[in-house]
Amino acid sequence: MESSEREAALEEVHARIRICRLCALCKSRLLAVPGEGSIDAEVMFVGEGPGAEEDRQGKPFVGPSGRLLTQLLHSIGVDRRKVFITSLVKCRPPRNREPRPEEIAACRPYLLSQIRLIAPEVICALGRLAAHQLIDERLSIGVEHGRPRRVGGRILIPMYHPAAALHRDGLMHELEKDMQALQQVLRQKLSSPPRGGNSA
Repeated sequence: MESSEREAALEEVHARIRICRLCALCKSRLLAVPGEGSIDAEVMFVGEGPGAEEDRQGKPFVGPSGRLLTQLLHSIGVDRRKVFITSLVKCRPPRNREPRPEEIAACRPYLLSQIRLIAPEVICALGRLAAHQLIDERLSIGVEHGRPRRVGGRILIPMYHPAAALHRDGLMHELEKDMQALQQVLRQKLSSPPRGGNSA
């Protein structure tokens, strides 16, 4: 499928997300947040869910966590416009609580469609929930963060979430190391030895 065809198909997915009523999060959202970035992105970032600023703008990672993510990408020479950024759930959970299993399940087909159409070579799972959904529900983010592994034909990297780094002392350095792991994967042109895991 050509890039233009994939882009049109992705916009159809995003149009469905914007009017989605598959779970209760639709009742409290201002705007759904499908995600944004390049249809030809080599790298996809998957977070947990939109926050207050994302809910207002309908765009992913535009609050403090997003500014930090942009800075970290810049630090490893990656243009944010050339990656794709989305989340497990596309609507903000009330009071920024964790998404519930049924909410994640309702949004999962949208995420899988995004992955299929964009076909990123690397997926960075930001935080525990994203790592559990995309890699392995038994994964310990504190132990496994920054360690690339091959899952379903792609390289996945569990990372600390930028929000965690903003609120917990000591995690900023760990998140910076996670980004350096991504930089190393990109430098090696995705030739790192694969590690085991579950298919996304």
